Amino acid sequence: MAQRIFSKEDFTKNNEREYQLEYNISEIGEGSDLIVERRTEKGDYEIIQPPLRKSNDKVFIIWDTPFDGRILFDL
Repeated sequence: MAQRIFSKEDFTKNNEREYQLEYNISEIGEGSDLIVERRTEKGDYEIIQPPLRKSNDKVFIIWDTPFDGRILFDL
């Protein structure tokens, strides 16, 4: 599996006042095999299930607060 690391600073606020990460579908796939993990205070990762939204060629990962983490996906 491939991975993409992200930080709190990578999130943007959308019109619904939620925080989101934006990726092209060509970067991470369509989301069917997507795993999102949040980094804990201990430095480990925990799997979370954030809402995903698709629009055109984009996938948006939504959460109520920004966090450090990673995305695991099949190429």
